[in-house]
Amino acid sequence: MLKLNVNGTLHEVDVEPDMPLLWVLRDHLALPGAKYGCGVAQCGACTVLVDGAAVRSCAMTAAAAVGRKVVTIEGLAADGLHAVQQAWIEHEVPQCGYCQTGMIMSAVALLKDKPRPTDGEIDAAMTNLCRCGTYTRVREAIHAVAGNAAPKKA
Repeated sequence: MLKLNVNGTLHEVDVEPDMPLLWVLRDHLALPGAKYGCGVAQCGACTVLVDGAAVRSCAMTAAAAVGRKVVTIEGLAADGLHAVQQAWIEHEVPQCGYCQTGMIMSAVALLKDKPRPTDGEIDAAMTNLCRCGTYTRVREAIHAVAGNAAPKKA
């Protein structure tokens, strides 16, 4: 049995220690927000926060998450929407939506570390893949949350 702190709740899960955290979240804790994309930590659809940092949950084992705080899109805001989620709506970021939970989680981690990021810092941090190409709107939404009057060049 592994004890995982997910979205502020301690869960005991009976899984193999080397099971990817993504499968624990989706299949054992019924938290489907993190999506399976590539399975090799490249696309970012499975991104969650672990101790506040953006982590690709397909490449992190369940055992590696023990003793750490995991936050999924479902636990991002206690009431209503997180500011990043609201900005995503206001800037019409999603198209197909598949990558958006991972993008949002990456943006939250970025803004925690860099409250007023430049375009270059956003581009460097937002390594999630979006097949619909919404990168410009992602940047605009992040700047809106940061309160940047106009995007700054890096």
